[in-house]
Amino acid sequence: MAGIGAEKNLDEAGDQSPSDDPIIPVPEDEARKPKKELTKDEEFLKEYLARSFGLRPPPKQVLSTVDIQGIANLISEGKVRKVITMAGAGISTSAGIPDFRSMNTGLYSQLDKFNLPRPEALFSIDYFKENPIPYYTVRKQMLLENYKPTPCHYFIRMLAEKGILLRHFTQNIDGLERVAGIDPELLMEAHGSNRTGQCLHCSATYTAEWIKDCLIRNEIPKCTAVDCTGVIKPDTVFYGESLPKRFSELVDQDFCQCDLLIILGTSLKVQPFAGITNKVPVETPRLYINLEKNASESKHPLCILIFGGGFKFDDEDNYRDVFLQSKCDDGCYKLAELLGWKDELSNLVTSEHARLGRSSRRSKKKLNNFRY
Repeated sequence: MAGIGAEKNLDEAGDQSPSDDPIIPVPEDEARKPKKELTKDEEFLKEYLARSFGLRPPPKQVLSTVDIQGIANLISEGKVRKVITMAGAGISTSAGIPDFRSMNTGLYSQLDKFNLPRPEALFSIDYFKENPIPYYTVRKQMLLENYKPTPCHYFIRMLAEKGILLRHFTQNIDGLERVAGIDPELLMEAHGSNRTGQCLHCSATYTAEWIKDCLIRNEIPKCTAVDCTGVIKPDTVFYGESLPKRFSELVDQDFCQCDLLIILGTSLKVQPFAGITNKVPVETPRLYINLEKNASESKHPLCILIFGGGFKFDDEDNYRDVFLQSKCDDGCYKLAELLGWKDELSNLVTSEHARLGRSSRRSKKKLNNFRY
């Protein structure tokens, strides 16, 4: 009987098609386990490498032409709804605020008299704790001056007023975006601002006006709390300090939605700010307005893994990256002209500067009457 049963089983097995795979039961608890989702960075790397090795079709080109006219056409056609702007010191130089690296006029070129161990020490938290005098000496004029926003700042405001600005990320600490009237909710001041300061010992908070009053008296701002004489540090991010938590939160939240990235007046040399240019979707156009083309395409796998692939301005397969060699104000006026917004931008700059001029005269009169 055992033999007959065995033959029957063999016959049944023989009826099975060679192409049929045996069914392997999966434990119930394994079947219920959710599939692990890739992080955004893992998804980016997977997609980038797949496209690099020809395993994906090329991204759809959304620009009619890969130049500033193509960017203007995209906006004019109503295909842009979530613009992210990224800015560096270059958008504020025409306001009279020096950038860091420009020959003779850059901030780093004016530090010889302080005998610093290196120029960057001026903004190092460790050096500031040891000797805050150089920092406050250099920053005094900037803190006391009433700088006016530039046409570039007002162009960003226009993007907001037209309802297409998703977020403005800035490395600057001058606060000119707020002066220009951009909604603070739309701002990510990655390196903080000078609007407030905190005691390094007890964390008591002080206003910018209080700090200015100390500087007018040629005093280093120090805490007035009982039994505390700690130095007041502006709420800006120094070298050696972490960026605000909100920065990484907004990068994760915003960049995956971005349909146009505009980069203005930054050398893109400081991480992690520079690396986020690669966080936008692969179809999203990127416009870079700057005097120098500092951004370049990186082919090194480790750089791709950490910072993304970079720009492809001069590559034959470039389909989305546009470089406009220009001062930021001129570049914004050029784009505004192509959009038919130039007169609107010029009128906004003129009226706002007149308003701020009246306010500045009142402030100076109040300052001249100040007595202790």
